Amino acid sequence: MEEKNTTEKKKKKGPSLKSILGGDILAAGFLDRNKGLIALLVLLAIVYIHNRYASQQQLIEIDHLKKELTDIKYDALTRSSELMEKSRQSRIEEYISKEESSLQTSTNPPYIIK
Repeated sequence: MEEKNTTEKKKKKGPSLKSILGGDILAAGFLDRNKGLIALLVLLAIVYIHNRYASQQQLIEIDHLKKELTDIKYDALTRSSELMEKSRQSRIEEYISKEESSLQTSTNPPYIIK
């Protein structure tokens, strides 16, 4: 009787490495008993992979938008400096003198009306 008790204890102990590698675990009831848990683990793995892929795509998009923003800032700075250059008083006077207009630079300083 003692031999039966010890063999029953060994069987109830759980799957061993030899049974896993040998494929005996598939024939045993282990997968049938834990199919819900296995399905949950597979689902969680899929969700984890999807979230990682989505976050990588968002990081790529953020980098692309940062580069585009930098390019737009430099373009705006260039246009601003060009406008400032064209709106200087000396450039305006030069343009007016080339066009032979009757406009002249004021000799009186500006004053504030209160």
